[in-house]
Amino acid sequence: MHLSPGAHNELARAILDQFLPRWLPGGAAIYVGDTGGKWGHFDRDALSKLGVTLEDHGKIPDVVLYDRRRNWLVLVECVTSHGPVDGKRHDELQDLFRNATAGLVYVTAFPTRKLMAKYLTEIAWETEVWCAEAPSHLIHFDGERFRAGRNICLHQRRGRTVVGGAHGAAAVVASPRVASPPPGS
Repeated sequence: MHLSPGAHNELARAILDQFLPRWLPGGAAIYVGDTGGKWGHFDRDALSKLGVTLEDHGKIPDVVLYDRRRNWLVLVECVTSHGPVDGKRHDELQDLFRNATAGLVYVTAFPTRKLMAKYLTEIAWETEVWCAEAPSHLIHFDGERFRAGRNICLHQRRGRTVVGGAHGAAAVVASPRVASPPPGS
């Protein structure tokens, strides 16, 4: 898929090349916005089969991915100059995808942790955060979908299934290393 040049589209490309195969193996891109031509890729039929019809491209998240295995629609906002999935955007996306037959996962993607830090206080609960500079890590803001306590496989590495802790901490970082549970677990 061709995307025009620019930081925003570079992050969208990283989502397709790094996030998608790592966190949603076997998943597919349904929509990828292109800042040069808003409809970089759009599989309307696939989205329609999942109960969603979109008219206004201005409200669509930057990237929409589908995880067939878990029946999830993963709604990704690329943050290079505009803000993350905050409370207002979470509600907008929830309304826009209200008829979806798949579970919804909200992800904010940043190119760097430094940029993420700028927006950290705005990120909504019940979402995930991914940084392209550390693609094997996912920051969990107490969302329901990627919770390891739900026996969900987060990552395959060197033949091992790696999951985070089964506790309900506010922010859990899942990484390719099996982390020790937090104190008191």
